[in-house]
Amino acid sequence: MPFLEAKYEKAAMLRSSRRPKQLAVINQGSCTGCMVCIDFCPVDCIEVVPGPDLDNPSLHKLVEVDLPRCIGCTLCAKYCPWETIEMLAFEDAYSIAPEWTLRGILEQVWEREPVQTEPEKRSRRRDRATA
Repeated sequence: MPFLEAKYEKAAMLRSSRRPKQLAVINQGSCTGCMVCIDFCPVDCIEVVPGPDLDNPSLHKLVEVDLPRCIGCTLCAKYCPWETIEMLAFEDAYSIAPEWTLRGILEQVWEREPVQTEPEKRSRRRDRATA
C-alpha cells in the first residue's frame, strides 16, 4: 500500500486488520468553510483550518479530514452543500489528500500521543504468598 509520508504509516498499521473501505477527502479548492460537514461527522474527524491571515484567522477558513480517525460513513459527503467532499478508496485517499489540501493544520495543532499499552498486571496477594 503506497503512502506519501511516513506520518501515515502508523495509521496504516493500526488499520491493517480492520479498516474502512473508503475515506472522506475534502477538496479545499472548492470548500467554502461553511462547516456543515462537522455537524454530521459521528467521530469528530473534521477540523477547522484557520485562514491564512494571522490577524483574522476566521476569514477564509476551511475544513480538513483527519484521515486516521475517519470511519468512512459518507455522512459528510452526503450533506456537503457544495459537493466538495469525495469518498475515495482507502489507498487512494492518502495519496490524493495532500494534492487537494491547500492549508493543513492537523499535524501542527497537536502531537499525536503514543498508543497506550496495558500496564503490567500486579500479582495478586494470594499468588505472592505461595511463591
